[in-house]
Amino acid sequence: METAADILSDQGPVAALVNGFRARPQQQAMAEAITTAIQEHSSLICEAGTGTGKTFAYLVPAILAGRKVIISTGTRHLQDQLCQRDLPLIQQALKVPIKIALLKGRANYLCLQRLHQFEQDTGFLNKTGIAQLADIRYWSQRTDSGDLAELTDIPEDAPVRYAVTSTVENCLGQECGYYSDCYVFKARQQANESDLVVVNHHLFLADMALRESGYGELLPAAATVIFDEAHKLPELASEFFSNVLSSRQLLELVRDSRAAYYAEAADLPEFLELLAAVEKAIFDLRLAFGGKDLRSAWPLLSGNTAVRQALTHLLKKGHDLHQVLEEFANRGKQLDHCYKRISGALDLLDVFAESGRSDAILWMETRGQGLLLYQTPLDIAPLFRSRIEATGCHCIFTSATLSVNGDFSHFAAQLGIPDVRAETWDSPFDYRTQTLCYLPEGMPDPRDAAYTSLVIDKAVPLLQLTKGRAFLLFTSYRALNIAAKLIAGKLDYPILVQGDAPRAELLDKFRSGKHSVLLGTSSFWEGVDVRGQALSCVIIDKLPFAAPDDPVLQARMQKLEEQGGNPFMEYQLPEAVITLKQGIGRLIRDNDDYGVLMLCDPRLHTRSYGKIFLKSLPDMVYTHELSEVEKFFTAHENKN
Repeated sequence: METAADILSDQGPVAALVNGFRARPQQQAMAEAITTAIQEHSSLICEAGTGTGKTFAYLVPAILAGRKVIISTGTRHLQDQLCQRDLPLIQQALKVPIKIALLKGRANYLCLQRLHQFEQDTGFLNKTGIAQLADIRYWSQRTDSGDLAELTDIPEDAPVRYAVTSTVENCLGQECGYYSDCYVFKARQQANESDLVVVNHHLFLADMALRESGYGELLPAAATVIFDEAHKLPELASEFFSNVLSSRQLLELVRDSRAAYYAEAADLPEFLELLAAVEKAIFDLRLAFGGKDLRSAWPLLSGNTAVRQALTHLLKKGHDLHQVLEEFANRGKQLDHCYKRISGALDLLDVFAESGRSDAILWMETRGQGLLLYQTPLDIAPLFRSRIEATGCHCIFTSATLSVNGDFSHFAAQLGIPDVRAETWDSPFDYRTQTLCYLPEGMPDPRDAAYTSLVIDKAVPLLQLTKGRAFLLFTSYRALNIAAKLIAGKLDYPILVQGDAPRAELLDKFRSGKHSVLLGTSSFWEGVDVRGQALSCVIIDKLPFAAPDDPVLQARMQKLEEQGGNPFMEYQLPEAVITLKQGIGRLIRDNDDYGVLMLCDPRLHTRSYGKIFLKSLPDMVYTHELSEVEKFFTAHENKN
């Protein structure tokens, strides 16, 4: 086999290993384009519709590249899928003896130093947590990788998992007594020695941020980086290029300072009283924002007297702690590390106390008992571009949703890559035959108080027709919660609601239930793959415009307006189109799938921008009549 297209043909080695494999011209063309880009040391934006087989289209060129390649995925789940299933298969087909490494972020690996530390102080754990800590100790004596994914019996959100992993702030690095046995160090060493390394976007962007700060690097140098699910990069980059300080970080610093004191000082009882005062000041600042969850631009709250006083008090206590730690720092590496950590925390708190001197977006949010303060760049494009250029690598960006009506300018502008070539390959699925788009008539403006109630009124007859087997996707938790109450008792099929169980558990129930109806928000709009007729209907309540009160969105729109641009057309609309395309992508996942898409928002045909949404979607047949939906299902059921 001489070319990537040959390898992915009906007579190729991949077809010989995969039952039911069928050559797809779009997949072959995409693989050839990526091969050319790698050979020419150039970057490329690739949009390929659902069903193209993007994974094989980039894995074949990556394995044949003959130089170091990093593949960055959107999630850890996709990382595991690549390494456990897809890469071994393609490597077997190609018979290329390359070395492959899976590298995750440090929060996925056991930290032996943290495990030892928390075995000495289990006061923050309940009985379940203490038992789980014992299980981790037993496992730690047997694991080779230290990857916490091996601990399948301990929930992913268990506090003990966080306790036994390190962060950039608390890692002691080469000064750690366990450094020679460090699982993070071993994983990075393996990545350095490999030809192909699989990471996720979080780790790649964390590496970018770390290199910029001068604290070293997480990833090896590579000639090419392939970003799968690249549509997620702009938002994630904004997150990772932000400076963030959370109440959890501060409380952990207090806890680590207390442990370091007992281990390396223990001769100044007043120090414990100071730590208690800092701890109380952290809680007091959180309480100053009220008991409800909140997300707001900082200037809207910084003038609040209670907030201002609480922040001033925390800063005072923090500087007192900083002064004492400075005196203690030379007594031991743990105390010295705590001293360095509090210096960074106070720097960011000072920025919020003097909010007028920051040219970034300052904002905050509260989640339950937690508080987070963010300093986010107004524009990430120059940062992303400069840091990619600094690595010397070329990038392949792939996703099913990167363009708006065939135009890639929005995605490219967000990452500062307007000069990168872009190509599109349509889905091999026959949407005109496999789908029908139902646009119900009589829907009011989405701002109408009764809107969600009318969505359910229109949805129930359709769900009875489809016998369940549906996703109802909402643009807000508020609409989701209203809809969940309204739909209860109106159908004879199981109703699954996001939040009632973990996401993976809900999906398992949906797939096995066959006639279930699942109600979800943002996390179900993408990354969900239900093949076959278990999912035969997707209902979307509104066009997914971002919340207008989002502080980062507000600041960026204001900047666009000041530059003479149109914030709605240049930012809000493209973002909503890409999100809608992701949601619609849940419906058809295979050549034999069929189903109905119901779009409830009347703005698709009452507003001029509705045409942009419709032109950006797959080529489907549209109807306003429920009777046409019935005919569609009858025709497909008779065919089968």
